[in-house]
Amino acid sequence: MKRSASLLPLLVMALLARAQERALLNSKEALTACGRMGDLMESTATAVPGLVRASAPLAENVRQACLNLRVVSPQHGLLTYNLLVNLRAYLSLADALPKPQPVPAEAQKQFAELRSLSERWEAHLRALLEQKELALRHPDRDNLRRYAEANRKLPPPQPGRPRVVFLGDSITDGWRLEEYFPERDFVNRGISGQITGEMLGRMKADVIDLKPAAVLVLAGTNDIARGVELSTIQNNLTMIADLAEFHQIKPLFASLLPVSDYHKDKNPAYEQTRRRPPQTIRELNAWLERFCRQRNFIYVDYYSQLVDQAGYLRAELADDGLHPNAAGYRLMAPVALAAIEKALAPAPRRKR
Repeated sequence: MKRSASLLPLLVMALLARAQERALLNSKEALTACGRMGDLMESTATAVPGLVRASAPLAENVRQACLNLRVVSPQHGLLTYNLLVNLRAYLSLADALPKPQPVPAEAQKQFAELRSLSERWEAHLRALLEQKELALRHPDRDNLRRYAEANRKLPPPQPGRPRVVFLGDSITDGWRLEEYFPERDFVNRGISGQITGEMLGRMKADVIDLKPAAVLVLAGTNDIARGVELSTIQNNLTMIADLAEFHQIKPLFASLLPVSDYHKDKNPAYEQTRRRPPQTIRELNAWLERFCRQRNFIYVDYYSQLVDQAGYLRAELADDGLHPNAAGYRLMAPVALAAIEKALAPAPRRKR
């Protein structure tokens, strides 16, 4: 009986998640709906005298909201809400203005489609809010199950072959360590989208329990994108360092990579500097370098290898202005290896 009761919350969450999936628009659907809304607002406005002029601010707000959703994220709750508010205001305004009689059949169809889109967008917003609420109460907030099975199967480190865990977000997650560091016991424990607080929550299961000699941490870019205070990021990284040191694991901290907008013409979502301001990246990197110097840790400086003269991620090293491509990882690999070898080198003997 107790076991059934304990499973009930998980069952409810699973059912809620399935309901959300049905209501939630994926990124492509959301952006397509955005474009269709703009077209329908433009065409229906001409069917009602005075609506073009009266609705101009609302149409511009919807257009701007769609642009921001494309750049930031089609799953952004506040931007989705703003779009819906302006769309509803447009429909209310259209209803309030006197219409020609009879209303053209095509205009009636377009207004009906616009109202249908409004209802669909409201369902999408509700699903987004439920998803965020569910994430706050999720039993595996830090996604410990991602590597749980791999951790169980991982053999203990071998003598003379020190293990190093790479802890990070998508930049680490997408790095095929075995290709860049053959014959090394380098373990990838990156998870796309994670922030420093979530990595701190994974320290025991994904780092300490694996008995590495060192951990190389690359973290913070997602914190910046989500508006996490720099002081909070610094606190999380400090606690990661403290845990590693307590368990006799040498911590190495990598600089955040620069970002760029060089590929935004290919996709507006590749305008990276709006969410990750270069100045904020430089501020956190400066703190990381000071922190490593004060604590006698190795600072892994990827930034200076990847940045161009304008202060951005070199265009040829990333296809989206954020995540390194093969050329980017090729530049990062020797920097990481040199730092690891320095950290794990035997301490020089003192002269008597």
